[in-house]
Amino acid sequence: MSFSVTVKNELAHLKTEKECCRKAELVGFLRMGGNISIGGKGKISVSMETENAAAARKMFTTVREVFGLKAEILMYKKRKLRKNQIFIVRIPSQTGIEGLLKLLGLLGSDIWGVGIEETDLNQVITGSCCTRSYLRGVFLGGGSINNPEGNYHLEITTADERHCDLIVALLEQYDIAAKTMARKNSYIVYLKESDQIVEFLNVIGAHHSLLEFENTRVMKDMRNRVNRLVNCETANLNKLINASMRQAEDIRLIDEKIGIEKLPLSLREIARIRLAYPDSSYKELGDMMSPPLGKSGVNHRIRRLSEIAEELRGK
Repeated sequence: MSFSVTVKNELAHLKTEKECCRKAELVGFLRMGGNISIGGKGKISVSMETENAAAARKMFTTVREVFGLKAEILMYKKRKLRKNQIFIVRIPSQTGIEGLLKLLGLLGSDIWGVGIEETDLNQVITGSCCTRSYLRGVFLGGGSINNPEGNYHLEITTADERHCDLIVALLEQYDIAAKTMARKNSYIVYLKESDQIVEFLNVIGAHHSLLEFENTRVMKDMRNRVNRLVNCETANLNKLINASMRQAEDIRLIDEKIGIEKLPLSLREIARIRLAYPDSSYKELGDMMSPPLGKSGVNHRIRRLSEIAEELRGK
């Protein structure tokens, strides 16, 4: 099960007590891709598709209990690509459907009796709780979120540019700075910052998913930090080994050409210790000398041995 499905299942089972919030949630859901059909004598029906069965049941219940309208759930399977089940929440033409159409901004005055207008937010969103519910419905209707194990990415897809701008404005009320882009015939609202995604999940009430997201994020950050430390230690160890091998090679060359015994006492001592302890650090080498020598002193003598070796190679 994908993380998107996990989040949507949690939201679909979240009980919304206040009627105003249930209306806002349904309107947000339907505005993400609801379709209207006009039959004979101007009869209007509304439908909405979703792959989430729990979301379909929730909207079906809201239509019946809050609006007092008849509704039905239809199902079919996709034939191409993934053969997922698609659920259609259909609200047939009936007395009282005008109230829902007005909230959706679909009630106009042209010859069909239908026109696309701005949704009257004052009727749909009457408080902060309604804003959260509206955004919850929006995500249920057209949202998706990546598994936090991978790249952090949450997006909401809508076919209406004005609705895209509206979603961004609503998110700004919670200091969530969403970005937008156009993709074919759709408009995308997206978040890529993990902190912003966490705040969004909090706003729409997906608290269990939020905790799962945070837990995965912490483990992922810890794993990345450990990997960086291991890589850093490995790089330092490789440098130490390579340097030690070069130094030992220089000392052997000096011993072969002129003999270690002919070196000054200070260089002779460090040369022997380096050959005997090829894996030791400069500090450890310095502690073995008599008297002990600091790292800078060891480095100076090692460098002098390298210079002598280079001179011998030149000859």
